Amino acid sequence: MSAFRITIISPQASLVLKTATTLVLGALGGAIFHVLGLPAAWLSGAMVLVAVAVLSGVPCGMPNGLRDALFVVLGLTMGSGVKPETIARIGEWPVTMALLVVSVVAILGATYLFQRRIAGWDKPTAYFAAIPGALSYVMILTLSYPRADAMRVAMAQSFRVFVLVAILPAIIVGSDTHGLGLPPQVDPLSPEMLALLAAAGLAAGYAFTRAGVPAGWLTGPFFLSAIVNAAGWMQVELPQWLSLPALVGLGCVIGCRFTNLAPREFARMLGVSLGAFIVGMSIATAISGLIWAVFGLPFGQLLLAFAPGGLEAMTLLAFLLNLDPAFVAAHQLVRYVGMVLLLPLITRRLLGPPDVRS
Repeated sequence: MSAFRITIISPQASLVLKTATTLVLGALGGAIFHVLGLPAAWLSGAMVLVAVAVLSGVPCGMPNGLRDALFVVLGLTMGSGVKPETIARIGEWPVTMALLVVSVVAILGATYLFQRRIAGWDKPTAYFAAIPGALSYVMILTLSYPRADAMRVAMAQSFRVFVLVAILPAIIVGSDTHGLGLPPQVDPLSPEMLALLAAAGLAAGYAFTRAGVPAGWLTGPFFLSAIVNAAGWMQVELPQWLSLPALVGLGCVIGCRFTNLAPREFARMLGVSLGAFIVGMSIATAISGLIWAVFGLPFGQLLLAFAPGGLEAMTLLAFLLNLDPAFVAAHQLVRYVGMVLLLPLITRRLLGPPDVRS
C-alpha cells in the first residue's frame, strides 16, 4: 500500500493565504480597469475580478480588522473633498440648494419604490441601492447590515457611476471621457502629521462605532477630515499609496460577497439597475430643466450638480467640460455631507441598529 502525506494548514495560515490572494486579485483588477480608463477603476476593477474569482470557486476573504483600517483611510480621503472655498460659496445658490434637497428625496423615494415594488427587492437592499451617489460610503453602510444583499447594492451603485461618467459628457457637449484621471496631488503630509492623522482617524472611527453609528469606522474619520479641511487648519490629502490600496480593499470586500450568483440572476440585477438609473436620472433631468428654464443657468452645469453621481467625478467632469466646477462641487458636497450626516440616523430608524460584528 502506497504511503501518502496529508498536509494540514493552520487556520491562521489559511486566512493569510486567502487575504493575500484576494488583495492580489483586487490589485490586478483595479490595474486593468485603470489601464482601460474605466470610471472608479481601482474600486470597480477590484470588485469585479474578486467577484469572478469567488464565483469560480477561488477562496477569498478579508479579515475584519484589515477591513476597518481600510475604512478609516477611505473616510479621511473622502473628507478631503470639503474645501474652505467650496463651503464659502454654498450660500450663493439658496434656491438651487433647496431644490437639491427635493431632488435627493425624490430620487431616493422613487428609486426605492421601483426596486421594492416592481423589482421585488427586500427593504434593506432596495433602500441602500436607491441612495443617490456616495458609492464608497453606501457600500460600507450596507456591509453594516448583513440582511441587505451587497451584490445587488454594488451592482446598482456601480452601474449608476459607470453610466454617468460614460454618457454625461456626450449628453452635455458631445464630448467623451478620454483623459479622465486622478486629480493633481498637493504637497504630501509629513510622516509625523500622517501618523497623527491616522491615530486621530482610528480614534474617531472607534468612537463612532462604539456609539452605534452605522459605518462608524468610515463616518468618524470622514467628519474629522471634513472639519479639519473646512476650518482651514490643514489640507488633509492622503498620498495615493494609501488611498488607492484602500479603494482596492473596499472592492475586495464587496467582491467577496458575490457568492452563488447565477448568470440569469446577474442579468436580472443588471436590468433592475438600468431601470432604477432611468427613474433617478429622469428626476434629476426634470429638476435641472426647470431651473434652466427659470434662471437660465447652463443646463449641463445643472445636470452635473443634480446627477446622483460622486463628488469627485462630477466636479472633474465640470472642469473638463468648461463649466463652473465650484457650483457643481458645492451642490454635490452638500448632498454628500448631508447624506453622511443624516443617513446613519435615517438608516437606524428604518432598519434598526447595525450589526457591528459584520
